[in-house]
Amino acid sequence: MKESIMATPLKRTFLPAAGRDRYLPLYDLMTRLMGADQARRGLLDQAQVRPGHRILDIGCGTGSLLIQLKRLYPGTDVVGLDPDPKALARANRKAADAAVSIQFDQGFGDELPYPNASFDRVLSSLMFHHVPTDEKTKTVRAIRHVLKPGGEFHMLDFEGPEKGAHGILSRLLHSNQRLKDNSESRVLHFMTEAGFSEPKKVGHREMFFGHIAYYRAIA
Repeated sequence: MKESIMATPLKRTFLPAAGRDRYLPLYDLMTRLMGADQARRGLLDQAQVRPGHRILDIGCGTGSLLIQLKRLYPGTDVVGLDPDPKALARANRKAADAAVSIQFDQGFGDELPYPNASFDRVLSSLMFHHVPTDEKTKTVRAIRHVLKPGGEFHMLDFEGPEKGAHGILSRLLHSNQRLKDNSESRVLHFMTEAGFSEPKKVGHREMFFGHIAYYRAIA
């Protein structure tokens, strides 16, 4: 297991991976039943990961995406970042059980504790809608800074209301304001404002818990 960067106790608030700490033991099972593993595999295929790539997962939660990535591409160097220490503890246990080497760090996406130009890919899976509006541009700008020139940011998340009504479950899980900020036009705006080139929506998928969209942008 790699050495992790563990921040001093965080003074900022954050939404736990499962919404509430008491739901964390059920989080992986719930997301798996909802099809999150297949959705994440689509993101990994889109990212065109190569041996030797250094990859950062923003808002890694319990580490499912990175464990899946490391099993598929063992020759990569992978790092996960999340503010939730309980989710990170679970992620570390899962990585140990899977016998894969992953560095899990505690922190926020708009304050990345990494040098500029240090990653080939940055991934974000079902996280961006949790970021408050006033922090979204800061987060995407921080992502661009840690990417190498020509590196790529790949994101999947719930799609905003431009494409019509969402299912009942999606409306229960996510406020209208959060989904509004996740519309295609808003996501592309945040990426452009942060200095990315060629930001685009590259796919979508219908899921039990709502519509999700896939995005790509180049540093």
